Amino acid sequence: MEDPKALYLDLLKKCLTNWIYGEHEVKDWARKGFWKRLISGMFAPAGVRLVKDNPFDPRVRALGQDHPPTAHTMVGLKRLDNLQHCIETALKDGVPGDLIETGAWRGGACIFMRAVLMIHGVQDRTVWVADSFEGLPPPDPGHYPADAGDEHHLNPRLQVTLEDVKANFEKYGLLDDRVRFLKGWFKDTLPSAPIERLAVLRLDGDMYESTWQALEALYPRLSPGGFVIVDDYSAVEGCRKAVDDFRKSRGILDPVEPIDPMAVYWRRS
Repeated sequence: MEDPKALYLDLLKKCLTNWIYGEHEVKDWARKGFWKRLISGMFAPAGVRLVKDNPFDPRVRALGQDHPPTAHTMVGLKRLDNLQHCIETALKDGVPGDLIETGAWRGGACIFMRAVLMIHGVQDRTVWVADSFEGLPPPDPGHYPADAGDEHHLNPRLQVTLEDVKANFEKYGLLDDRVRFLKGWFKDTLPSAPIERLAVLRLDGDMYESTWQALEALYPRLSPGGFVIVDDYSAVEGCRKAVDDFRKSRGILDPVEPIDPMAVYWRRS
């Protein structure tokens, strides 16, 4: 007989990615004209497919390589599987610290973090949801040349309000005092965030600036044995360069492991 906890988390992944109703969301999205505005690919990051004739493909959704119009996360099933693995390994090994995602979009990955803690009866760790809740910042090539020409800040689909993210948590019954929100640009919120230690650090800031600032502020608080997950490492050049530059500057030699065609992770030794 299947473990009810495993069944719950598996169902939650499929709900958060809208795997369950994917074939229906496609028709609604196309009818509302989203494809007309997005099919050009202007706002599609590298590695993300926008396919007009059959937008929902379970294989593509599993790898987080499409732009789901109604899902609460776009990271796909494999990255949620990895997130579960990292959290459960940290719990099993007694790695101290909280969980954070920097760049939460509609909150789906953070919702899943809270669910994993809940299903294991963990009451002494916090899920931190860090985001501007206004989209991404305009590039600052003077300080971060790798972001020159970046257009993420032009994408209205990345501008999800704090109220909407809280409402999404409530839909799953997972908004409680073990979830805390850090609203604002990372340079303003992360250095002074009241976080002592982290067990899982998940980065989804896309840009060089956002990735670098998150690593600079939070990596020193990551416990030995904790995990770093980088969502867009193999999809956005600025993100990859920020990670590589940071690891080199800090002498980090822990091996970087692929999760899927876009994301990677490593465990702090």
